[in-house]
Amino acid sequence: MGGLAALAREAGHQVTGCDTGVYPPMSDQLRSLGIELTEGYDASVLQQAGFKPDMFVIGNVVSRAQLPDGSPKFPLMEAILNQGLPYTSGPQWLAEHVLQGRHVLAVAGTHGKTTTTAMLTWILEQAGLQPGFLIGGVPLNFGVSARLGQGQCFVIEADEYDTAFFDKRSKFVHYRPRTAILNNLEFDHADIFENLAAIERQFHHLVRTVPSQGRVVVNAAETSLTRVLAQGCCSEQVLFGASPSNLAGFTAMGEPQAFQVLKAGQPIAEVHWAISGVHNQLNALAAIAAAEHVGVSPSTAAQALSTFENVKRRMEVRGVVQRPGGDITVYDDFAHHPTAINTTVDGLRRQLNAQGHTAARILAIFEPRSNTMKLGTMTAQLPWSLEQADLAFCHAGGLDWDARAALATMGARAQVADTLEALLAQVKAAALPGDHLLCMSNGGFGGIHAKLLAALAT
Repeated sequence: MGGLAALAREAGHQVTGCDTGVYPPMSDQLRSLGIELTEGYDASVLQQAGFKPDMFVIGNVVSRAQLPDGSPKFPLMEAILNQGLPYTSGPQWLAEHVLQGRHVLAVAGTHGKTTTTAMLTWILEQAGLQPGFLIGGVPLNFGVSARLGQGQCFVIEADEYDTAFFDKRSKFVHYRPRTAILNNLEFDHADIFENLAAIERQFHHLVRTVPSQGRVVVNAAETSLTRVLAQGCCSEQVLFGASPSNLAGFTAMGEPQAFQVLKAGQPIAEVHWAISGVHNQLNALAAIAAAEHVGVSPSTAAQALSTFENVKRRMEVRGVVQRPGGDITVYDDFAHHPTAINTTVDGLRRQLNAQGHTAARILAIFEPRSNTMKLGTMTAQLPWSLEQADLAFCHAGGLDWDARAALATMGARAQVADTLEALLAQVKAAALPGDHLLCMSNGGFGGIHAKLLAALAT
């Protein structure tokens, strides 16, 4: 919604918004664009002098829920409905006012959407296509999460989460892409999807919107995506990733930070960059395959990736504390699903090994904050997700399930704290010179990064 607000502002509209607990980097972006933000959803905003919006654009956090005392959780929404004021959803507004008539390249998947969308956008930018984009994070190459762009292409992060309380379809069915990336597909969003099959059905709805002259770029190793395509696909299918089924598509040979790109088994380009992790190698293949559909050669795409700087909150170094015997580095990452946590820790481990720091310790510090994790749906996968971390620290405040029991198989390698202060104390007591502290959350995590840096500096 913050990126959408940025697009509306760039298009010349006066934009204001309501939300709760907005945190960086989006809060910084909104402030820099001069977009006024009201904390909370009180209906009194409608009484402000001169406040008469032409349209209220509703995000999917807004609902008709009630508080324990029977009052509405979102009184502003109730007032909009009662007064018959005009409203629409974010994806619907985008479809009608931004995406119509453009070549939309949509990036879908349980993991890697933001990073892959940023990669693809940067490739098209370096190729001179001047794309518009909407990304669920702030790519460092651009410094903003969204722009209208001057070219025909528009790259969008395509989320499978529901659109709004009045439209329970996945957001991405509104985007009508001509090029669609299906990065991967696992069970997530347990608060709205009953099972994996329900999510696969939504992904097939997306596939059905791609025209016959369009291209669907698919991870060949994902059996869930194989089932999605088996439901019917009228577009060109291009596979990426290692799989016996992928003989004609895109694969990689070499380490994640320096690898050859192969098509139908033949080398066609080389990528040399500072981005770590096998998952990012796959993201790169997907972006290269999608860019090819709009006329960008794989060699040009690979060259563009050599200057790709990733996205804020994706293995972002937040600071270094100098210590005799080795510096302590603090990272910030958006990982929250067990698979994402596993690949993020693995990526850091590979990066350290490549730098010759094979003995360096990784301290994984995380909070199960997403709706799926709060429900306890994936607690059994947590020990596996942290298997490459030397120590793990879990912020369990507000959970309805027992984090200590979930991590019990890790023994002394795992610690749990019910408050942020207790978590900080645990990490400070355990941290040693040369350690790498990897903080993972899809929220602000209480500003733990700055607090850790301050605590370790004393």
